[in-house]
Amino acid sequence: MSMVEGVDGRAMQHCETTALGVLLRHEGLDLSESMLFGLGSGLSFIYWDSKAMGFPFLGGRVKPFELTRNLATLLGLELVVGETTSPRKGWQNVAALIDAGRPVGLQLDSYHLDYFSTKVHFGGHVVAMYGYDEENAYLVDTAPQGGAVTTGLAGLARARAERGPMTARHRSFTLTAPGGLPSPQDRIIPAIKTCADAFLNPPIANLGHRGIGKAAQQVPKWLERSDDPGEDLPRAAVLMEKAGTGGALFRNLYRDFLAECAQLIDSRHLRTGHSLYGEAAGLWSQVAALVAAAGASGEAADLVQAGSILHDLSRIEREAMQALSML
Repeated sequence: MSMVEGVDGRAMQHCETTALGVLLRHEGLDLSESMLFGLGSGLSFIYWDSKAMGFPFLGGRVKPFELTRNLATLLGLELVVGETTSPRKGWQNVAALIDAGRPVGLQLDSYHLDYFSTKVHFGGHVVAMYGYDEENAYLVDTAPQGGAVTTGLAGLARARAERGPMTARHRSFTLTAPGGLPSPQDRIIPAIKTCADAFLNPPIANLGHRGIGKAAQQVPKWLERSDDPGEDLPRAAVLMEKAGTGGALFRNLYRDFLAECAQLIDSRHLRTGHSLYGEAAGLWSQVAALVAAAGASGEAADLVQAGSILHDLSRIEREAMQALSML
């Protein structure tokens, strides 16, 4: 058995921020989940649909691992990433670090993890690993998945080797604060402005505030888009509200980040952004409830109302990011 000593396995709502929290606390840097998410410029929006997909996907954050890269760059942390096509080498990369007393982040497909409550393929899942024995790996996952958990080594190997959307090749990573602990407070404004700029100037129409506008047009047609609305629509609602998003498609996390920032920085632009994201968070929860209701009833009226709220959200979030871009 090999176990990293002194790991604080505090579980959070979202997978990547949970793993980052474990790694950074081991380095002596203890930040709230909302601060990790915000400093990583994690908020985004994507409306993703293609002929190959059974049903559209609404995403509320930047793509997997981008948050980690953003956070490391912003705080001047040393991010060391291991990737390989070899399962044997992938395991050696991880075991050597744990043997040396370092917790390790892993990106993998949650489908193969023993403890996962819902068996769906998601290749962008991130966990922290802090130990192993002959049969099991010792991980920290989100609070909804159980926090400090174990999974069989064979399943872990399959999860790391899986190919498909958002997967990575046996990706493992560590974070180090090489020049002493950074001061996150000094990096708040650059992180917010980076996030706002990407949101306001998306390269394609299904991202950022334009993507929310596209969702407003498409969601009212979801009953016709689905082969099984009774299953697809409630699942879409759960993905918005519960699947590691912290609620309201990550808007609760960003609202709380802006609230924390407003206590540190006196800025009317920041207060405006916080107020508008508070409004947006409540509206996203309404959208999720309406989508779930339409799945249960088969009534298009709920989706029409959801589309109307999404039009409002496109405007509200654009105004919020415009205010925040002026910091």
